[in-house]
Amino acid sequence: MGLASLVVARRALGHVPTEAPLSRADRPWLAAAILLGGILGSLLLMAGLRTTPASSAPLLLNLEGVLTAGLAWLAFHEHLSGRIALGMALVLAGGAVLSWQGSESLSMPLGSLAIVAACLCWALDNNLAHRVSAADPVQVAALKGGAAGTVNLLLAQALGSPMPRAQAVGGALLLGAAGYGLSLVLFVLALRSLGTTRTGAYFSVAPFAGSAIALGGAQRAREPPLLGSGPPDGRGGGPAPNRTASAPALP
Repeated sequence: MGLASLVVARRALGHVPTEAPLSRADRPWLAAAILLGGILGSLLLMAGLRTTPASSAPLLLNLEGVLTAGLAWLAFHEHLSGRIALGMALVLAGGAVLSWQGSESLSMPLGSLAIVAACLCWALDNNLAHRVSAADPVQVAALKGGAAGTVNLLLAQALGSPMPRAQAVGGALLLGAAGYGLSLVLFVLALRSLGTTRTGAYFSVAPFAGSAIALGGAQRAREPPLLGSGPPDGRGGGPAPNRTASAPALP
């Protein structure tokens, strides 16, 4: 909503655009990114968070970086350096440790599987967004946020979720403006100049920060799996690209 208001205000004031608008060729890529990242990924994340601790969920989102880099390399033929590959391998190992239930079975909880599926949706979203990164990043972010948020709100109402109080709506709008709107604008700018793989690697600090905040007042702060999943040197097995607040969520 904030970015959409900014776009409207710029046009009303006669602001001369310095960024290229979205072209007709960009529309299919953007539509697919909205469907996968803004809608399906958001729904899967909300489903996973119902049964996954808040301290573990952000670190499981590390897998988004692994999947993003893998898709960029395999499907879009983007260069993958050995150092980034090593870091992604450490991320994958950390995610496996977090999902392990302490038994001999290799099964993964449904909540963790839902978060992994959300990461796959966002990895596809990241690679598709790279296709439209030459366009105005504010316009891209406004369209993604507006479309995904509208669909998610309609789905929430269809499922019988009550409307939140005005105070909660105000807080959600502020959080979305920073955690989704501004973050996505910067993400698109980074995709334009750095490429998908390197942008994902740099954005990997977000889930680690989210987990650290969640652990601040929690009793799980000294659990070995959580401590062991962090980056050993701040370069490798760190957290994955930002998605903890990547899309409007169901109430």
